[in-house]
Amino acid sequence: MAVNRDPILKKCRALQIDPSHLGIFKESRRSSQKNSYRKMSNYGLQLREKQRAKFIYGVLEKQFENTFVKASKKPGKTGENLLIMLEERLDNVVYRMGLCTTRREGRQLVTHGHFTVNGKKVNIPSYLVKPGDVIKVKEKSMSSPKFKEIREMEVGIPAWLSVDRDKLEGKVLADPVREQIDTPIDEQLIVELYSK
Repeated sequence: MAVNRDPILKKCRALQIDPSHLGIFKESRRSSQKNSYRKMSNYGLQLREKQRAKFIYGVLEKQFENTFVKASKKPGKTGENLLIMLEERLDNVVYRMGLCTTRREGRQLVTHGHFTVNGKKVNIPSYLVKPGDVIKVKEKSMSSPKFKEIREMEVGIPAWLSVDRDKLEGKVLADPVREQIDTPIDEQLIVELYSK
């Protein structure tokens, strides 16, 4: 299975992303002003926006392209559909619920089978959750030091999710809408890139 192992702070600097959007609260000491005086072309802006979305959600090229194709077939705006589908991935939902500290960690915990969806074990990070789905930490995993530490964390939960921190479980109340997605991505640039 292919995994993106790029150094996070270096990639954040290159794509001009605040590392806090990835759950990383560190600052790079290096300056990002090196090429800031160069004007970027339209294509460069569109490509950078796609690279940002891929990096933030931890999705590789082929998977991102497939998600875009599915989003374009849904009714409504393609860009918004794309962001909603990325938000509804199981690894992202686990992160949004505060059951892990970063999306990368969420992906690893899902792959290792620590979560159930509606009582069934799901170990596919790209699994798309639906309104009404209940995501829970497996009984066996609850006693691990990792989840004891997570239970005591304070995190902000989006309005489309509800979480019971004592039971380490959450429920998807509704599909997210664009206003509830705080990821710094201009989805219109991605749509323009793929429409060429």
